[in-house]
Amino acid sequence: MTTSPAIRPYRPEDRPALEDICVRTAHHGEDSRPHYADPGIFPVTFAAPYVHLEPHLAFVLDDGRGRAVGYILGTADTPRFAEAFRTTWLPLVAGRYPAPPRPPRTPDEAIAGLLHHPERMVLPELAGHPAHLHIDLLPGWQGRGHGRRLMRTFLRALQDRGVPAVHLSMATANTRARAFYDRMGFEEIDVPEPGEATYLGRTTKESDRL
Repeated sequence: MTTSPAIRPYRPEDRPALEDICVRTAHHGEDSRPHYADPGIFPVTFAAPYVHLEPHLAFVLDDGRGRAVGYILGTADTPRFAEAFRTTWLPLVAGRYPAPPRPPRTPDEAIAGLLHHPERMVLPELAGHPAHLHIDLLPGWQGRGHGRRLMRTFLRALQDRGVPAVHLSMATANTRARAFYDRMGFEEIDVPEPGEATYLGRTTKESDRL
């Protein structure tokens, strides 16, 4: 156990904290609980599948007492991950979150639609950035350099695996997150009809300069 905040690999016992962080940051970077009937749909879609399918690419910010207060996770190969999401992950959670009608009638159904359509991750414009990531920190741990350290750790892990570039998708309305990604060297990727999302990407090289 650490005695001061530190970045470390994800452990299975971090799962409840990871899901809580996801829920509390999922609504444009803010708490999703006031806006969704069952905000558990967020970690089931955007956090838990990654630690289930690729736990070796998940890292947490430990508060110094063993509790995760932030994380970065993702995949080195987005098309492969989307396929594993469909065949391995979705059967585990579809009973709790069934496929919604189209078009969705509620905010919860809109996210459930993303859960049931992992192929949405695979776009030709992103082929040059085969990896993708999600990063979230609890509000009290933001703006203190921890996000930068998480990002550096993840980019190094990708580079060690020979992955040349990474992308992410973010809510365009989350201007604070966009400012952070700009500082991290991400640049916008032009994707036709992105809806309410913005796609950003960068090389995995020169992570030590972050």
